[in-house]
Amino acid sequence: MDRLIDDYGRHLNYVRISVTDRCNFRCLYCMPPEGIKCLDHKDIMRYEEILWLCGIFRELGVGKFRFTGGEPLVRKDIIHFLTDLKRMYPDIKTALTTNASLLGQYAEELAGAGLHSLNISLDTLDPEKFAKITRIGDLETVIFGIRAAVRVGIKNIKLNTVLIRGFNEDEIGRLLKFSKDEGLLLRLIEFMPLEDGIWKKEAFISGEEILTMLPDGNFWKPESSASREAGPAQYYFNEKTGDHIGIITAVSNHFCKYCNRLRISASGNLRTCLFNPDEIPLRPLILAGDKDGIKKLILDSIRSKPRCWNDIRTGHQHMSGIGG
Repeated sequence: MDRLIDDYGRHLNYVRISVTDRCNFRCLYCMPPEGIKCLDHKDIMRYEEILWLCGIFRELGVGKFRFTGGEPLVRKDIIHFLTDLKRMYPDIKTALTTNASLLGQYAEELAGAGLHSLNISLDTLDPEKFAKITRIGDLETVIFGIRAAVRVGIKNIKLNTVLIRGFNEDEIGRLLKFSKDEGLLLRLIEFMPLEDGIWKKEAFISGEEILTMLPDGNFWKPESSASREAGPAQYYFNEKTGDHIGIITAVSNHFCKYCNRLRISASGNLRTCLFNPDEIPLRPLILAGDKDGIKKLILDSIRSKPRCWNDIRTGHQHMSGIGG
């Protein structure tokens, strides 16, 4: 069986697939206030195409798929798709990244679809600040959705918070307490330079500084890498309180050496790195049903996966168009 091993020896066994470029929020660091020009429906992969593509990736050794957007829950029949995928390939892990605004409506069905993990984006617990950063979001609806997911028994729920100086660094303690009370795992993420018009160096907080901002700072100790699933976060355990937290240092201490992921856009383009503007169109081969051709294209394409994101940061695209 072929395996997705790139030129730097990294085993690429995790694929993030955007099922839509549409979103019901307009987050400041993701898209402009007027939104973006969305893809025509005919240009978005059908669920049947995604299922077929997942089968090919599975044959190439991929064991986990994360579905993103935009906001994946705005796409009609997403639950049926996830259910079909798990029925066809019960051995794979399925995950979803969401803003939780529709989670209250779909939580029970997601649990029934066999979802392995859920990532929820939440940058503040202040209603006014939440409305400001999402532009149109309602915090109360999001909190309701989070609690619904916990109530129906979805496991491995992570809360992802992008820390931005001058905006939410004073909420770390509150976010940590909320996560603990709700049974979630909080992960604090460095503000990444994806949008030059939004990203500012003075708003950036490094992972090293984040550590100094944590409550009971002297009691936080690194967890062993074997204690969590492979991923971008370094996890810490508080010896005094028993709390756990993750810090994702994609900028100051990137994890490129251990990167195990590929990304597929809603239109069926393969991106080997979040920051790489070059995309490889897979959909023509998907529509042609050319299994051997698409396998070869994927295997050839991973040779262009860069050693590190800061080697190739030459172009930008709104996050909603990349896939989260």
